[in-house]
Amino acid sequence: MLQSTAVTALPRIQEQVGATQSAASWVMTAFLISSSVATPILGRLGDAYGKKRLTLVTLVLLAAGSVLAAIATNIAVLIVARVVQGVAGGLFPLAFGMVRDEMPTRLVPIGISLISSLMAIGFAAGMMTSGPILHAFGYGWIFLLPGLVAALAAVAMLFLVPESPTRSRERVPLLPALLLAGWLVPLLVGVTSAPAAGWISLRALGLIALAVVACAVWAVVEWRLPVPLIDLRMMTVRGVWSANVVALTTGLAMFAGFTFYPQFSQVPRSEGYGLGASVIEAGHITLPQTVGAFALGFLVPMVARRIGTRQVVVAGSLLTAAGAGMAAYFHDETWQMYVVSGLTGVGVAAVYACLANAVVAAVRPDQTGAVTGMNANIRTIGGAFGSAIAATLIAARTGPTGYPAEQGYVNVFTFIMMAAVLAAAAGLLIPSGGRRTTLQPAGERAAARSTSA
Repeated sequence: MLQSTAVTALPRIQEQVGATQSAASWVMTAFLISSSVATPILGRLGDAYGKKRLTLVTLVLLAAGSVLAAIATNIAVLIVARVVQGVAGGLFPLAFGMVRDEMPTRLVPIGISLISSLMAIGFAAGMMTSGPILHAFGYGWIFLLPGLVAALAAVAMLFLVPESPTRSRERVPLLPALLLAGWLVPLLVGVTSAPAAGWISLRALGLIALAVVACAVWAVVEWRLPVPLIDLRMMTVRGVWSANVVALTTGLAMFAGFTFYPQFSQVPRSEGYGLGASVIEAGHITLPQTVGAFALGFLVPMVARRIGTRQVVVAGSLLTAAGAGMAAYFHDETWQMYVVSGLTGVGVAAVYACLANAVVAAVRPDQTGAVTGMNANIRTIGGAFGSAIAATLIAARTGPTGYPAEQGYVNVFTFIMMAAVLAAAAGLLIPSGGRRTTLQPAGERAAARSTSA
């Protein structure tokens, strides 16, 4: 919700704090970067030092960042607040780990599926509720309401959730964490700035090239460390890398679709296309996404148990592709966009509900946080690329009134369809069984090598 509500509220935020459009765009970029850096690191810290402890810290930071964002009177303070809020991205891998540690084995897939579905539910719910919140309370409550919820969640966590007994007991190295941020930050800044600066601009190409070099250095350091931050050997397990490929391609489709479907609906009919919907009406179009994603959180584990995780991922990706294909060729009536919303929401939710389970089934309990954190991070990177590519396609064709040409949206919807088809193809690589890796923890491997020597 913190991602999607800010998308809708951005013009109001820009006006409220007196920022330029370029500066206001950092309200989104700062959150994206902070979330990407924090997600795998917090997952790893939770594995080592306790998932409940790290979750409480994260919820407190989220609440504090939300209050700071709500009262910010200039863009600099707001950007800092969004950086603090972005740390909340680490809640997902921590939650997956706690579910696995605390729930009965037979209920773990359902718990993980529900939490995974909340990603899609939250994004769609944010698009749906942002208009009413803005009109009724003002832009500050876009941030304050999630902050209040985070504070209540922290209290509930303190008293209702036990500390997870499963810990890796391995120290968390600092250098790989710095190197991880060293390639994620330039990559995401370069990608998000590319639509405005140009993909072949010196800024975009330089930042992306820097990210590639820094990523290579990070990988070498991680591979050689006796106890790495992210055990790259885990990334070579088929159940992990195949799920990461699906996360990347689904991220390409999801963020672009969830952002540009409502935007298309708000284009005035006087442009010769569009639905002329208000912000609130465009939010209503996302309702099928929200309802479908919530229902699938319960249904997907049972369906996956019967037909297999791989089959559900492929089917969900194809549903997403079907929704995007319909948006490209049939978008003249409001009911058509409701159908598009339903197909996309159900498809994406089905994929996400299975991906975390596929990763969790492939690793040991003490590796859950780090590996699911990287999976979520890769999805975010895919989303950054997807949104940037879609924005470029939209900007390439502009009508005389300043609105994008209809063909620009058609190109975006076609791109989303192609990304979803790639996700379906990648889904075929997910192992059909739930066999878990027997790879030793990094610390044990290092000790074994030392003993052998």
